[in-house]
This record gives sequence, C-alpha cells and structure tokens, in this order.
Amino acid sequence: MGDITWEEPFCGEGASCFRLGIDTIGNAYIAIAGEEDAPLTDSRDALRRMILGIKAGKADHLL
Repeated sequence: MGDITWEEPFCGEGASCFRLGIDTIGNAYIAIAGEEDAPLTDSRDALRRMILGIKAGKADHLL
C-alpha cells in the first residue's frame, strides 16, 4: 500500500467520524478517524457514492 493522502474527517451528529483517502496510484480508502492504519479500500467512485448517499440522509443510521 502506497502513501495515503487523507481528506478532512466527515463527522455525523454523534461521535462517528470517517475519512476518505487516495494513494499515489489512485486507490481510494475509507477509515474511521484515528484508525487510518486499518482502512477499507475500493474504487474512489464507489466510496464517493457511498459517502454522498450517507450525507444525503439515505443511510444516516450508519452514522
């Protein structure tokens, strides 16, 4: 895994904070803020769609 550049955390109303990141070859990552050493990975587009859905309230129970 290459170096990951993390975006600022996205925090819900509770204590759930997530971060999106991308490495030098274009792989996307998502991690709980503070636990960036164990991220999930998928395509950047898939992760962006998931986060936009959560922000739009389609899955607010996940936060």
